[in-house]
Amino acid sequence: MCNACFRDDKIKTLTTFTVEYKDCIIVVKNVPCLECQVCGETIFSDEVSERLEKLVNAAKSVLQEISVIDYSKVA
Repeated sequence: MCNACFRDDKIKTLTTFTVEYKDCIIVVKNVPCLECQVCGETIFSDEVSERLEKLVNAAKSVLQEISVIDYSKVA
């Protein structure tokens, strides 16, 4: 069920997750998610959320102005 509109019209797809941290932008592309077909809300599974947190924390440690990570290619 969608957290925003409470409908069940979701599909599995890929999205791009973006975080601003200090003066940097961290982009993680090809992230698996469920997307609500009614309102466009993106929903991540717990596993994907945990992996995103690890990827973002790793990117923060190198602090480049822009970091782009391909979720599907990271072990």
